[in-house]
Formats: sequence, C-alpha cells, structure tokens
Amino acid sequence: MSPDSGLLPAMAMVWLGVGSNRGSSLATCRRLSARLLVHPHLKPLVFSSWYRSEPIGPGRQPWYINGVIGVRSRLPPQTLLRLLHRLEAASGRRRCQEKRWGPRRLDLDLLFYGQRIIHNRILQLPHPRLHRRRFVLHPLAEVAADWRHPQCGKTVDTLLKEVDDTARVVFLG
Repeated sequence: MSPDSGLLPAMAMVWLGVGSNRGSSLATCRRLSARLLVHPHLKPLVFSSWYRSEPIGPGRQPWYINGVIGVRSRLPPQTLLRLLHRLEAASGRRRCQEKRWGPRRLDLDLLFYGQRIIHNRILQLPHPRLHRRRFVLHPLAEVAADWRHPQCGKTVDTLLKEVDDTARVVFLG
C-alpha cells in the first residue's frame, strides 16, 4: 500500500496476555483494562475473567493474576509490542532489573496478531510458549476457544485439553 493511497491498514484481531504478581495485582490488571478501553489505537472487544495461577520460575514468589484481552488494532505488530512495553513501564515494570520468569508488576504478552507468523530477534508470533502454558490457555479458551493457532492448526480449546502443564490455575471471576 502506498503512503499516498489514503487507505488505512486493515484492523487485525490481536490477543494479549495480561499478568501480574507484584503489588496489588488484580487492581493493576483492572487499571490496564480501563486504560485499553480509552486507548486511541486499540479497540478492546473482549476481556476474559481473571485467574490466579501458580508461578513458574525461580524461587518462591506470589501467585499471578492472569487474563486475556482481545483487541482490534491497525498498529503494526512491532509498534504494538513497543506500546505494550510502554504500558508495562507506566505501571512500574522495569524490565532491565528483572530476572527471567521472576515477579513482575505487569506483564503484557502479544499472543496472536491475526494469523501472522513472525520470527525475528524482537518479536515472535504467535507467542512461542503459549501452547505450553495453562495460565494463558485457560483465559484464552474462555474468550476464543475456536481460535486456530496458525502454525499447528489446532484450536485454543484443543491446545488446553492437550497441555501437559500441571501448574494450578484458579478462576477468580
């Protein structure tokens, strides 16, 4: 599409994973949801319930609050990823000070961007570990059970039934 065509890029259906286990996690996740409702580049369509999930990662840490949000956006995937990182930072997340899989105030993951497949040093779509994580698949199945993973062709519901992750995930509502 040429810059002079006057056409906007098509809206893409995007699935975001939301998590927090530092501070007032549920309040942090709810504040994020409210921010997304008024964001000019995102049109939230569906919000999963919130779930408490057992942490994976180093050492003892609090359980996470997790959920999924489905939005439509015209932002290109890498631009959207930068926006998610800015939203995390605005909530107090400091990526440079964290341990991998350690506690975090807000964690936003780009799970799916339409049916796009992207693998580069900045971004991997679909999220490379979502099919192995019960804490992502539970809320995703609640709102998008029939969504097909573009690489394996399985629905989210099927991925949840097949996941071997034994970490506990508890419905909060």
